[in-house]
Amino acid sequence: MSIRIETPLSIETAKSLRAGDEVLISGTIYTARDAAHKRLVESIERGEALPIPIQDAIIYYVGPTPGRPGSVIGSAGPTTSYRMDPYAPRLMELGLRGMLGKGKRAPEVIEAMQVHGTVYFGAIGGAAALLAKCITAAEVVCYEDLGAEAIRRLTVQDLPATVVIDTLGNNLLEIGVARYLEGAQG
Repeated sequence: MSIRIETPLSIETAKSLRAGDEVLISGTIYTARDAAHKRLVESIERGEALPIPIQDAIIYYVGPTPGRPGSVIGSAGPTTSYRMDPYAPRLMELGLRGMLGKGKRAPEVIEAMQVHGTVYFGAIGGAAALLAKCITAAEVVCYEDLGAEAIRRLTVQDLPATVVIDTLGNNLLEIGVARYLEGAQG
């Protein structure tokens, strides 16, 4: 059974989620990939206000394709998350509550998640067209020169994801491998 969560994602909700939980995300989320993350962190280092609200936000690591006429957005599948690892801890310090992507995260990112109460959600990479159907509105809010990698504000309804790493550092990628190995030995 999926857990329905709404944005902004409160720290209490984030801390209640566990690795392996299936969730349906509704509300406003933001898109950003590595080039946008680099600009966000550079803005922080210069003491500038960020162009998006970070406190209790979820950032989706995606560079969506243009939508067909009449469509809100094109395919919107997750990108590999480790490319955001150099920047993610700095955003967590400012209250970033959720990250949505695919693949492993660096140990320092997982440590920052535990310190700041942030959750890492995974989405299925091969389901980009299906995920796009959960997006009801999309608007470029900054860094338009980055094209597909510009930061967008998305309105989502029941976007399916799985908690990969929870606020305690439990990691579904490690748990799954351990369970598989236990089964292979038994």
